[in-house]
Amino acid sequence: MTILRFLYQWLVIVPVMAVVTVLAAVTTIVGCFAGSHRIWGYYPGLIWSRIFCIVSLVRVKVRGRENLDKHTSYVFVANHQGAYDIFLVYGYLGHKFKWMMKASLRKIPFVGAACAAAGFIFVDRSGKGLRETLAAAEKILVKGMSLVVFPEGSRTPDGSVQRFKRGAYQIAEDLSLPVVPLTIDGSYRVLPKEGKLIRPGKITLTIHAPIFPENDGKHDMETLIDKSREVIISGLR
Repeated sequence: MTILRFLYQWLVIVPVMAVVTVLAAVTTIVGCFAGSHRIWGYYPGLIWSRIFCIVSLVRVKVRGRENLDKHTSYVFVANHQGAYDIFLVYGYLGHKFKWMMKASLRKIPFVGAACAAAGFIFVDRSGKGLRETLAAAEKILVKGMSLVVFPEGSRTPDGSVQRFKRGAYQIAEDLSLPVVPLTIDGSYRVLPKEGKLIRPGKITLTIHAPIFPENDGKHDMETLIDKSREVIISGLR
């Protein structure tokens, strides 16, 4: 079975997705240049992600979409189990958003240029980077456009939920936006951080109820981080 999965991955998945990735990237770049990034910065990536899951024989289940209002901007925070988290959220969240991502990802051929054209927020770890991130977020997160962040910062090495960093929560605090915890369950088994071979399976995305700012329009930062992390862990099997 391992040999069959190896052959399928390198003879089918990799060639197909290489072509689809280039097509999606070029479509995004051209579409955003000629039209609206709210459309062309979202739908090509959605289709790309769904094709990736289908070709990889990954089944997806989504719970909790009724918790979202398409006209509201949110900061989504999700645990980061593996590489397929990107495809799961992009393809199946069902709410327009921008990614907050490492500045180093801008260097990836085609993908980096597409992400820049789509208006994704690139960040670095300097103080200047944080100020620029907040300024970019304030312009983008309006009229139902949201932000997705993995507050762990990188994929979990062992399947457990790691410590959450403050960046996403600082944006929610400064812009008085509701935070929506997302639980990703099953991605670690499909392709973990150090994995080389895709394992077909099922991934579940649970969209929890939004955590809104208090009456003064502000969050209590430490409480918000702890609560969202606890809610995310509660959705794991």
